[in-house]
Amino acid sequence: MAKAAVQRLPGSLADHDVARVAAPALDIYLVGAILLLLALGVLMVTTASMPLADRNYGDALYFTRKQIYYVVLGLALALGVTRVSIKVWQKLSPVLLVLGALALILVLVPGLGVHVNGSYRWLDLGIFRLQPSELMKWFLILYIADYVARRHGEERETFGGFFKPFLVAAVAAGLLLLEPDFGAMVVTLTTVLCMLFIAGARLRYFMGIFLMALAAGVALVLAAPYRLERVTRFLDPWADPFDSGFQLTQALIAFGRGEWFGVGLGNSVQKLLYLPEPHTDFVLAILAEELGLVGLVLVIATFAVLLARMFAIAMEAQRRQDAFSTHAVNGVAIWFGIQVLINIGVNMGVLPTKGLTLPLMSYGGTSVVVMCVAAAFVVRVDMENRMAEQPVRRKGWSL
Repeated sequence: MAKAAVQRLPGSLADHDVARVAAPALDIYLVGAILLLLALGVLMVTTASMPLADRNYGDALYFTRKQIYYVVLGLALALGVTRVSIKVWQKLSPVLLVLGALALILVLVPGLGVHVNGSYRWLDLGIFRLQPSELMKWFLILYIADYVARRHGEERETFGGFFKPFLVAAVAAGLLLLEPDFGAMVVTLTTVLCMLFIAGARLRYFMGIFLMALAAGVALVLAAPYRLERVTRFLDPWADPFDSGFQLTQALIAFGRGEWFGVGLGNSVQKLLYLPEPHTDFVLAILAEELGLVGLVLVIATFAVLLARMFAIAMEAQRRQDAFSTHAVNGVAIWFGIQVLINIGVNMGVLPTKGLTLPLMSYGGTSVVVMCVAAAFVVRVDMENRMAEQPVRRKGWSL
């Protein structure tokens, strides 16, 4: 058999003579779940936003076109991410963290940050608005994964080794709170703590941080009347259904109208200017109304498949002793999972309103694009796992 020099992926096994082996290049369940959620997102943003878009812009498909643009941009960037070695991301992680922090600071500068609904969360770049908090979630995951991989268990051995990455996350959370973006702060801190716990940090370290965070959280809620109102309103939204409880009661009505099979795609009543912002944080309520419990279970099952495959890919990376990939993929899975749970909880009245999107589905440019990039990162880790396990001759390029 003629010998062939095989081009290897960075970080994989050494080059050697192999016969061409037919092997799947991608995890079809992971990629399928990502594409299905994006497609469902475009569909539900379309049906949920048409009355609002027609009233505000005179164009029923205004939000649909923008969402399709975001999805196409996200997929294009995702394709590029799958061609970049994981080692490149690891080397860039400190730089990306600094850039994310600078973006969070810039959004607070008068004249640069865009003021919407009492918050400064966006930077106007002309062709679209950038939401730095979404970038920071992703960059912080990369940094924490790199820290844990480089320190070789320091977070397990000493409180200082545990506290240093948490302090970085706390600074980022403080910047998010200044916007203010309480929901993003909760997701950021929870994701970092879960990553450190999976990395093996001692339970007693968490108890001290948990008590500190609990005290700080209570103080923050009590310090701002609107936060206290958000925390308490979900307990009994029907006590004031036309004011503080209006959004939640309308969402609950949408869930109730959906029953088993829904009222039919496009037939929602709550999107007819009853439920505020139905295409963003509460797109799941419209889906439940139009597609019923069956549609809701389909979405939850798709997210379950997505998260299960991500954790499986992280375990495979751990088996081949790639610490950075292991912790980074775990971080992405935790981030997605927390945000899904919070969004579902908010829509169903189980949690206070947080203003968090449903990953890959809700309307939002930065959210869709950044989550496509993060999901593509997981796909790339899976590709490197497969190449390390069973090398194949391939075409194309890679950084």
